[in-house]
Amino acid sequence: MPLYNSNISWGWPAVILHWLSVCMVIFLFLFGLWMVGLDYYHSWYNTAPYLHKSIGITLFMVTIIRLFWRTLEPAPESINSHSAFEIKLARIMHFLIYVLLFCIMFSGYLISTADGRSIEVFKMVEIPAIIYGIEHQEDIAGIIHLSLAIGLIGLVCIHAGAAIKHHFIDKDQTLKRMLIKYH
Repeated sequence: MPLYNSNISWGWPAVILHWLSVCMVIFLFLFGLWMVGLDYYHSWYNTAPYLHKSIGITLFMVTIIRLFWRTLEPAPESINSHSAFEIKLARIMHFLIYVLLFCIMFSGYLISTADGRSIEVFKMVEIPAIIYGIEHQEDIAGIIHLSLAIGLIGLVCIHAGAAIKHHFIDKDQTLKRMLIKYH
């Protein structure tokens, strides 16, 4: 697989960043749902939020790198069999996914820094609390965080469903272009 995107396929950095993002989003969603159900006496009560925040900040960095790479490397051309409607819908879907990702990350930041403490990331770096002390900040940001995460998972399912539809029904190269072995 080539390093750079071509007019027919994605390069390996774009593919790896895509699938890394997918894995992190799914993990963070499921782990977050599990995490909020922990009681004070559970052995993961303190570790789970720390891990969730650290992976969330890592996803933020991966997303920034992904968008930076996307500005350097234009996307492959649309497949000829795709209708103008499908192309427009795919662009809107990708845009919404990125918007939701950033809104989820920002709301997570607001939850984590509501009390003025910084976010420690894998015991390597701390993200300072810049916005804090707003009345009910943690609760409001928490509701937004969960609602947007559910919305993101919904869009991800639609996105995956569209890729599967293109692969099995349309029998085109849409899904294969986002796989490592495709040339």
